[in-house]
Amino acid sequence: MNPILPNEYYIPDAEVRVEADGTVYLYGSKDIPGDDCYCSREYQVFSSKDLIVWKASDISFSTQMLREKTQSRLYAPDCVRYHGRYYLLYCLADGKEGIAESGSPEGPFQDKGIIEGISGIDPSVYVEGDTVYYFWGQMSLQGATIDLETGRIDEASHVSGILTQERDGFHEGSSIRKIGEKYYLVYTDISRGRATCLGYATADHPLGPYEKKGIIIDNTGCDPSSWNDHGSIQEIDGQYYVFYHRSTNNSFFSRRVCAEKITINPDGTIDEVEMTSQGVENAIDCRRALGASAFCRITGQAYLTDYTDAENSYSVLTNVHAGDGAQVRYYDFSQPVSEFAVRAANPGEEAGIKVRLDAEDGEVIAVVSVGRSRGGYDFREWAAPLTREVSGHHAVYLEFTGADGKLMNLKEFVFR
Repeated sequence: MNPILPNEYYIPDAEVRVEADGTVYLYGSKDIPGDDCYCSREYQVFSSKDLIVWKASDISFSTQMLREKTQSRLYAPDCVRYHGRYYLLYCLADGKEGIAESGSPEGPFQDKGIIEGISGIDPSVYVEGDTVYYFWGQMSLQGATIDLETGRIDEASHVSGILTQERDGFHEGSSIRKIGEKYYLVYTDISRGRATCLGYATADHPLGPYEKKGIIIDNTGCDPSSWNDHGSIQEIDGQYYVFYHRSTNNSFFSRRVCAEKITINPDGTIDEVEMTSQGVENAIDCRRALGASAFCRITGQAYLTDYTDAENSYSVLTNVHAGDGAQVRYYDFSQPVSEFAVRAANPGEEAGIKVRLDAEDGEVIAVVSVGRSRGGYDFREWAAPLTREVSGHHAVYLEFTGADGKLMNLKEFVFR
């Protein structure tokens, strides 16, 4: 389900790679939950055999491992296998980019130094035979071939304006793959007014020229203040996926990686997909208890925040006001259920939740009354019967009702 990593990890800017044994490795920057800056000063690598259970590595790289120490944070990385070694391409908030090396895809990576002659963020890399193509930049994408051992760019191969913001909506965050005979650049697309989209362009050569083809996903609606998106596409066991991130905490930050299945059409195009709760899995068993992090789209003033202590880590839907809503996509109602229950904390006036099918104005199948509790984290169960039997696959939309002001914090919910 989405988000795909355990609750305590806030990993945006996902680059996903697959090893010959089928192990999937996820690289990204690392946000500090609740912080008011992008990223942190360390990376971790995550691995999985099934895209459901993920293992976190130890710290794979950090600014303390740089040859030249800095207070800059580590922004989005990429990693590639080349001649039996693993090369981490990292970037710093001050615009410097560098290379680190390891014998393992999980690291730890040893710093080889800063790449001379370039300035930008969000490196991405593609290996074809003995040639390595390197991309970087904001607003105008740069590309060239690179020697990973020496860290030197071949200036003769350097191409500017591979994608631009004016022509292609390119904001930042390039990621390159080859599908069939075409090269695909996936990137943060700002053409809809905010950098919340992943767009893509294709070419017959890694360095272009590229033609913009469309949008793969738009994370608008994940959080009231969401600003950006950054990710990659990857084929895994014959299925293509898009990996992207969502903001939380009513901020640009505290971003968490998610994934959706995508289809490469016979003509090479990719249909735009929606954010879902189920993610890489099938539709959710209607009897499965879910936490608030399962909400894939939130409307109004509400947002997801994080609670973590030595023993617990979970998300809470907070700042809920009358008229706000939260959606789960999609439930499988193959099994009979007769009521809907929530665990919520409500120190204020009594409130309610209308449970709707499929849309914000969909059929109401339950109305839960949420009474008062002793505080914002005194979670208690509140339930209501369903008005009828439900079958098939449906989105479920929770509409919050009550007087003015903040209504409740919602932690968990379940049909049963």
